[in-house]
Amino acid sequence: MPNANARPKHGRRPRRRRREDPARNELVSSSLESAQQCLFNQDYGTAFVHYLLVLNLAPAFKDFAKESFRFTLFKWTEELDSVGRIQDLFDCYEQALELFPADEVILNSMGEHLFRMGFRDEAAGHFHKALKLRPDFPEARENFHRVANWLVERWHFLMLNDHGRNQKYQQAIQKAVQSGCNTVLDIGTGTGILGMCAKKAGAAEVYACELSKTMYELACEVLAANGMDGSIKIIHMKSLEMEVPKDIPQRVSLVVTETVDAGLFGEGIIESLIHAWHHLLLPPQNGENEFQEPSATGRVIPAGATVFGMAVESLEIRRHHRFCVSELGGISMAAAGELRSPVSCSAEPDESMEPYTTERLSRLPRGYKALTEPFTALHIDFNNVQELEGLSSRPVQRIFLPVTQEGELDALAVWFQLHLDKESSLSTGPQEDTCWEQAIYPVHITDGFVLKPQDELIVEVSCRDSFLRLSSVAVLRDGHEIGLDKRLDSPCPENPISTQNPEAELCSALACLQTDQDKTKEFSMLECAEMALLNNQDYHRSFCTALGKLISQLKVQYQTQEPGSDGQSNPSDLYVLDVSEGFSLLSLIAASHGHVKAYSSVEKKKQQEVLKRLAGSNNIPEKQLEFWLNHTEDEQGMLKRPSREKLWSAIILDCVETCGLIRQKLMEKASLARCLLEEGGRIFPEKIVVHGMLVESDTLLLESAVQGQEPTLGFNIAPFINQFTVPVHVFLDFSTLEGRHLSESVELFVLNLMDAHANYTNREVKVQVTATGRITAVPFWYHIYLDQEISVSTLSNNSHWKQAAAVLQQPLEVQAGDWVCLAVKLHKSTISISARIENTP
Repeated sequence: MPNANARPKHGRRPRRRRREDPARNELVSSSLESAQQCLFNQDYGTAFVHYLLVLNLAPAFKDFAKESFRFTLFKWTEELDSVGRIQDLFDCYEQALELFPADEVILNSMGEHLFRMGFRDEAAGHFHKALKLRPDFPEARENFHRVANWLVERWHFLMLNDHGRNQKYQQAIQKAVQSGCNTVLDIGTGTGILGMCAKKAGAAEVYACELSKTMYELACEVLAANGMDGSIKIIHMKSLEMEVPKDIPQRVSLVVTETVDAGLFGEGIIESLIHAWHHLLLPPQNGENEFQEPSATGRVIPAGATVFGMAVESLEIRRHHRFCVSELGGISMAAAGELRSPVSCSAEPDESMEPYTTERLSRLPRGYKALTEPFTALHIDFNNVQELEGLSSRPVQRIFLPVTQEGELDALAVWFQLHLDKESSLSTGPQEDTCWEQAIYPVHITDGFVLKPQDELIVEVSCRDSFLRLSSVAVLRDGHEIGLDKRLDSPCPENPISTQNPEAELCSALACLQTDQDKTKEFSMLECAEMALLNNQDYHRSFCTALGKLISQLKVQYQTQEPGSDGQSNPSDLYVLDVSEGFSLLSLIAASHGHVKAYSSVEKKKQQEVLKRLAGSNNIPEKQLEFWLNHTEDEQGMLKRPSREKLWSAIILDCVETCGLIRQKLMEKASLARCLLEEGGRIFPEKIVVHGMLVESDTLLLESAVQGQEPTLGFNIAPFINQFTVPVHVFLDFSTLEGRHLSESVELFVLNLMDAHANYTNREVKVQVTATGRITAVPFWYHIYLDQEISVSTLSNNSHWKQAAAVLQQPLEVQAGDWVCLAVKLHKSTISISARIENTP
C-alpha cells in the first residue's frame, strides 16, 4: 500500500539560462581583438595574457582560438627560455594545460622543455600522456623513446632477463622469510620484483620504496597486475627520508636491495644501509641476542660483498681518457698542455671528477690484456653497522701486485662478488655471463708507462666518501719505486730508472734542470668522447684536406674577380664557422690555411685557452681565430652572418651524436646554413650516407625488452616495463656485438646537406640474405662525406662515435638467398626501419 503521507516527487527543475552580461561580452571581444593585434605585432607576452583572459571568461572560444593560442604560447615561452625566465616558462605551460588538459601538442612541448632542463621523469610523464591521447603522434613517440633510454636504462631489461640472478635472489629471500624474517623492506624496488618475492615467500608485511617517479608508477602497475597492490605498500620516497612510524609502522626484520652499481658503492648503498640500521631495521643478530627469533632481529640481503681488480692494457680505454698524439691536421699539439678525461681517481675526493667509468670488458673493441692476476681489494659486511660506518675512515690500503705480462698500464678494472647469504653469491666478473659491466679506473700518465714482468704495481685502495677509490700510484722496479702520480706533474721520477737510451736520458736530465719545472702544468678537461675524437688523426687529416681544397678553390675564385679598391685582390675575406658540439680543433685547422678568419663555438674558458695557445705555437695570428659564443639552448642561434656584408665560406655542422643517432634538427640547421653561404661556399659535411646490415643477435633482444612468454619468477612484469622498449638501440659497438651477420652491408639512406631537392623521407631497400637465421635487428652507421671524394666512417676502429641498431618488433625467419625489403623512414632526424620478406629481387 502506498504511503499516503509521502510528499509528491517533483521533476528536476530546468536550469536557468545564464543572463547575458554585456560588460563581460565587451571585455571578451576587446581582449580577443587585442590578442590578435599583439600577435600580429609579435608582442607574444601580451597576446598570451589576453588569450588567457578570453578563454577563462569565455570557454566557448576554445575551439576557435586553439591554434592561435598554441602558437602564441610556443613563441612566448621561446622568448622566456632565451632570457632564462624558466619558472615563468613553466607557469605559462601550467596555465595552458589548465585550459587544454588533453592537448597532446602542448603536453609534448612542455615535455621537451622539461627534458632539456634535466627533469626527465616529468618529461616522460608528459610524453606518455600525449601518446595516450594520440598514439600516432610521431613527435611525442620519438621524444618518449629518447627519454626512455634515460629513465629505464637498458640494464633493467638485462637484469630481468638474467634468470640465474633472479632465481638466486628469490631463493635467498625465500630462505630468510621462511626462517622467520616476516617483515620486509625493499629499498630501490624498481619493478617491485624483490618485494613480490618476499610476499610470495610468506612475509606478513612488505614495504617498498622507490625514488624515481617513473619506476614508482611502473611498480604500482606491476603490483596491481599481480594482485599485490593491497598487500605491499610502496612509497615514492628515498629510503634515507623514511621514518618509523610515519612511513612504516614498525622496524622490519629484513631489508632487500640491489642498489649497487659497477663500482659497488656508486648508488649509495652504504649510506642507505647505515640509515636503515639506525632507523628502519631491527637490531642485528650478535652475541647478545643470538638466541632470539629471527623475527626479533634484523638482516640485509645481500649480506656483503668482496671487490676484485686487475691492471689492464686497453687501447680503447686509453684513447678515451688520455691524449696520445702529437699532431692533428697539420697542427702541432705540443702547446696544448695536459688534456684528460673527467674520470680520475685519487684517495682525496674531487667533486669535479668521476672516480670511475664502466665498460663490459668482454665487449671492448680490440680487447684488453690483463697485466696482473686478479687481486682482492676490499671486503664489506652489510650486516655489520660498525663496519659500514667505519668504511670511509679506513686507512688507505697499499697493495703490491706482481706484473705477469708486459704492457702499457691503462686502467684498473674492478668487479665484485655479491654475497646474498652464506650459501649463495653473484659475480660481476669479466668472464661471467651477467647483466653487469665492470668499473674502470683509468690511469692518467701523459707519456704512458710500460709494465714489465718482475715489476710490482703499487695500488692504493680507499673509501674516503663512501665511493670505492683505487689508484695506481707507483711501480716497484729493481728495488726502486717510480711514482706514477708524480709523473703527471713532472717529467722527472723521484727515483729515475734507466729505461731509455743515453740520448733520451740526457734530454730528460736537461728537462729537469729547467727553471720552470715546478710550475703547474696547464690542465684542461675533456669529455671521454671528445678525448677519443681528439685522438683520431684520420678524422682531422680528412677535414684538413677537404678544407684545404675548398679554401684553395675560393682563393682562385677571388683572384679571378674584380680587384679591390687598392688594385689588389682581397683573399682574406674567407670566413669559416665551426658549430661542432664540445671541444673541436676544426676552426684552428681552417685558420692554419692562411687568409681565413675562423670562428669556434667552444664555450669553456679553459678549452678556449688551449686553442689560443695552439694558435700561437702554430704561428696562426690571434685575430684569425674568434669564439662565436651563444649561451642559448638553441644551436640554430649560432647560424647567422659573421658581419652585415659577409657570408660564410664554410660552415661545419656536427651531424652525428656520439650514441650513433643523427643529431636532432640537423636538416633544419642545414637548411638555414645553406642560406648563409657565399657563392661557392660549402657545408661540411656535404652529405651523410647511412649503411646497415641484417643481423641475428640475441644480445640486442635481451637489452631491448624482457623476452619470452613465461612470467619472470612467476610475476607478470614484462608488459609494463616493455612499454619503455625503444625501437633503436644506441651506444652499440658493432665490432664486438655477439651475433651473426645475415647479409652484406648495404646503403640504406642518403641525407644531402647541400642539396635539399635530393632529399626524401622514405626509401625501400632490398637486401639479399647470405645465411639462414632470424633477423633480429638492423645495425646502422654513417659514411660522412666532407666532399665528393673525402669521407670519414663512424664504423672505423678509431671513431669516437658508437653505432645504433633498429631492433625489429618480431624476429624475421629467413633462408639464405631470400630477399628482404627494408622500409627506411626519416622523420625529424630520427631513423626507423621495418623489414618484410620479398619473393623477388
